[in-house]
Formats: sequence, structure tokens, C-alpha cells
Amino acid sequence: MNKIKVGIVGCGTIGSELAFACQSALKNSLSLVGICDKDGKKSASLKKSLKGNIPVLELDGIIKKADLVVEAASASVSADILKKTIKHGKDILIMSVGGLLGNEGLLVSAAKAGIKVYLPSGALSGIDGLKSASAGKLESVVLTTRKPVKGLEGAPYLREKNIKLSDIKNETVIFDGNANEAIKGFPQNVNVCAVLSLAGIGADKTRVRIVTSPDYTKNVHEVEITGDFGKISTRTESVPSKSNPKTSYLAALSAIATLGGVAKSVQVGT
Repeated sequence: MNKIKVGIVGCGTIGSELAFACQSALKNSLSLVGICDKDGKKSASLKKSLKGNIPVLELDGIIKKADLVVEAASASVSADILKKTIKHGKDILIMSVGGLLGNEGLLVSAAKAGIKVYLPSGALSGIDGLKSASAGKLESVVLTTRKPVKGLEGAPYLREKNIKLSDIKNETVIFDGNANEAIKGFPQNVNVCAVLSLAGIGADKTRVRIVTSPDYTKNVHEVEITGDFGKISTRTESVPSKSNPKTSYLAALSAIATLGGVAKSVQVGT
């Protein structure tokens, strides 16, 4: 069996984990053919940690050389990368799903072009149940995300509302709105709400609550789904990545599992 050629865009926490997985657990089915990052220091550092002489390429070089492009950069560029992969007829795995909100038409274009787009569930459980429930009538989807204070640093919403994380001493709800608003205000913190929206009733109808506290040590995602099927409630407690507190370790594992599933003929779950 020919190995699937994988090119990774983004050499941060998740991109690095995926690169290592391509050379270890997934090495029998996948071949890492290049890495890319706008930050030259990150790509150079990852290159040194990888086996063999994996080339550092520009985005166009990654797309040209790979069968499957992995986007692990940021929501600000994920839609543009998807456009380019569609143009060149390449499949893609997207981690920064938030960048697709407002650009859902690209998913339609990809389907028409026969391009496979993989969207991992990230640090969230219950996506399989939501997809099943979506075959019927959904009434509501609510996500409550609880994150340590450090996991919210740098969020645009905090600057806009002049919220100082250092002033938070107790459990505090700092955001309550829909998924579109959540992604705009917290583009690096609640990417899971984008996956939830695309699998369910859309970003405008998906409610998101963000809660933080100095006492929190884990990223917790609680999902409540109601519809004519009944009710689903899930709670996921995920340890933050050691190298990036904004990212749950489970998100990286989800990406590895999704990438591994690309080459499998048997798909488990909805």
C-alpha cells in the first residue's frame, strides 16, 4: 500500500504532535513530506526534532508535494488554505475550524470538487451523538467551556471589554453568546464551538458560555443537546497541553486519531 503523503502547515503544539505521530504511530500508512510555518524559528526547531531531512517549505510547496495537507496554523488563515487545496485538488485536515465559520460555502465547493475535508472533534465529546441527532430535529445546542485564567490570555474579547484576568478572584462567566461571537472574541480558545456548530444547528443558534476561575486547572467542556430524539449531556475534562495552556492535550490526540483514520478502511462511530 502506498503511503499517504502528508504536509503540515503550522509548527506549534498540535502541528508538532502530528509531525511526530507521522514518524511513529502512523508511520506505516503516512509519510511526512514537509512542514511549514510563518515563524521560521518554529519550523526550524521542529525540523531539528524530526527524523530524516524533512524539508521546510512554503505553503504552495506543501500543497504541491502532499496528498493531504494538515492545517494547524490559525483561524485567520485556515479558510484561505482550504481555498488553495480545493484549487489544487488536495485533501485537507483542518484544526482551526473557527476560520470556517462564515466561510461554510467552501465546504460545499470542496464537496463538489471531490475534496475530502477532515474536521477533528478536538477537545470535545458528543460530536457523534450530535451528528446522529441532526438527522432528526434539533431544538438547542449549548456549550459551557470552563478554562483556567491563563488559557484565556490574549483574547480580543477581553481587550474590547477591558476585562483584566488579574482581577478575577472567583468563578466568573466572562462570555455568554452564540458561537459566531465566541469565535470572534476568543479565536484561540473555543475552537470546539465551531466544530459543534458545523455538526449541529449552525453558529448563530449554538449558544456558548465561557467561565473561568483562578482555581481551574483543566479545560472543561459541557455540552447539552436537545431535540426530538431526547437529550444528550456530555462533560469533558481535558488537561491543558504542557507547551501551550490554550490548547487541550485531547485536541492533539483527536487530531492524531483523525489523521490515522484517513488511511483506515473501517470507520467506527457515526
